[in-house]
Amino acid sequence: MSYFVFHLLFVLPPILFLAWRQPQPLAGVGGRRATLGLPLIAIVAFIYTTPWDNYLVWRKVWNYGSDRVLGTIGYVPIEEYLFFILQCILTGLWLYWLLARQPKSNQQQAYPFLRVLLLVIGVSLSVVGFLMLRSPSTVYLGLILAWAAPVITLQWVIGAATLQAMQRILLIATVVPTLYLWIIDRIAIGDGIWQISEMYTTGIELFGLPIEEAIFFLVTNIMVVQGLLLLLLLKLPKIAAITSVD
Repeated sequence: MSYFVFHLLFVLPPILFLAWRQPQPLAGVGGRRATLGLPLIAIVAFIYTTPWDNYLVWRKVWNYGSDRVLGTIGYVPIEEYLFFILQCILTGLWLYWLLARQPKSNQQQAYPFLRVLLLVIGVSLSVVGFLMLRSPSTVYLGLILAWAAPVITLQWVIGAATLQAMQRILLIATVVPTLYLWIIDRIAIGDGIWQISEMYTTGIELFGLPIEEAIFFLVTNIMVVQGLLLLLLLKLPKIAAITSVD
């Protein structure tokens, strides 16, 4: 099976189904935020992930069968770039479908300690990620944490109250596509579409899937879901115009 056929069989069908089943107003809120949210998140993800993933392939953290891809741009297969976008669309459409069926939740203030706690956790994960780069067996895990934790931390700090109010939706919107992506990632690895380096991984597996891959899809879906929730629901503070009279 080629990487492109993998997309045709496992990634595009759920996207098309979710797109077909989207109720109106989009994401339960409609408007420009809902319409532009998905393409904006996909563009940001593409820009942020491209240099990181190129480094992974250059470092031989993961690789691909040359006979399984259409071609490469830099070090990365064309289909991999497509995956950056398709994952955002898949997870985003699932979130939109859930939001359209969710009773409106009133914005609330985050617990005073929550923002500080999340900041400490996020910074700690970032530091741990960089420290993991010192050992070959934790390089992949370290690169994931060092790359994802700062973004997730920023989302926590900016939108703690919004994310707290939507914690149930946040959980469901993250877990379901993550489980699905774990399954199809395991299929792709088993079929040899891509390979994960044994040198740069811990050897720990979750149902036959390298733990690093499992964490990767978890944190990327967290970033997508939280990013969309903040784009859709975060209430920007009103800035009062200040005029001075001489």
